[in-house]
Amino acid sequence: MNAPRIDVVHPDDLTPGDLGLWNELRTTTAAVANPFMTAQFTRAVGRVRPDTRVAVLRRKPEPVGYFPYQRGRWGHGRAVGLGVSDCQGAILHPDGVRLDPQHLMRACSLTAWDFNHLESGQGIFLPYATGRFASPVVDLTGGFDQYENHLRAQARGFLKATLAQERRMSRRLGPLRFVHDERNPAALRTLIAWKSAQYRRTGRRDPFAQRWITELVHLLSGTTSPDCSGILSVLYAADAPVAAHFGLRSRTVLSCWFPSYDRTVATFSPGRVLYLRMIEAAAASGIHLVDFGRGDAPYKNSFKTGDLVVHEGALRTPGPGAALHWLRREPKRFVHGLLRDQPALKRAAVRTLRAVGTVRER
Repeated sequence: MNAPRIDVVHPDDLTPGDLGLWNELRTTTAAVANPFMTAQFTRAVGRVRPDTRVAVLRRKPEPVGYFPYQRGRWGHGRAVGLGVSDCQGAILHPDGVRLDPQHLMRACSLTAWDFNHLESGQGIFLPYATGRFASPVVDLTGGFDQYENHLRAQARGFLKATLAQERRMSRRLGPLRFVHDERNPAALRTLIAWKSAQYRRTGRRDPFAQRWITELVHLLSGTTSPDCSGILSVLYAADAPVAAHFGLRSRTVLSCWFPSYDRTVATFSPGRVLYLRMIEAAAASGIHLVDFGRGDAPYKNSFKTGDLVVHEGALRTPGPGAALHWLRREPKRFVHGLLRDQPALKRAAVRTLRAVGTVRER
């Protein structure tokens, strides 16, 4: 089988046929229909990041695959939306596209391509992965009632404690109201303000300080595509927001993205209550899987029913550009890996970040 021809275009130059085929390929080939891997997500990133491109793979005149990416200086590429995208890779025809990764890099004028949430099944890129990570998920194929039974059996009082906090919050703060798909722009602004403050407080870099990320979230909040739409869920107490979450959904998958809550009511665990009601509403709306995304957090372990696996790493071509990329990326990646593998070092790093956050707040 001959290697496909590769044309590089801006996402806005994809034809309606490309958009339809892209999502059709995802539906027929992917085990999980993650919204971050849709044409709509790449097009949204392309509207806020001018460095976004798509390699269109063709067999004769017909497209047989798509490879979205961003291209920076010295040919250093990255997965589209890297830093905020929770699922990455290429979209390829199921009949088997013979694709040489090095040829793909040359066609895209790339000396390297970074990924940190490469989905399993991306066989052409997996040899370049340097780490694998759990992405906790909630399986809702049996409905919410079955999921509740799972929590009762596996979470050791977690469900009972969360429901007790919900009742306590209602008594102390006023009647609770949950909106699964809130379209009030003020609620989204409140969530972004909470989340930015949380990043600063914990000493971490605030993604919303980058204009393109804020623009991307606002852009996606207005989308209603069945394959990729933004969904803002808000928990109100006496009509005041106390917790909120903005994520993306496809027809069957809800990808968690930006959760936060009002710190002044933290003792009531509003975030936990929000997630419970959000999962219930997701099941009622046809969602089969809630993906919490890569990362350690106690609440994820309490809610989850299992894990997916994602990978990080970099594909490089021989040459000075790739060598420069290695020097810029690998020492930092090594330090992060060391912290993950050494709990004492990780705790010390977290304490340092919190101290930095305290200084920032002051």
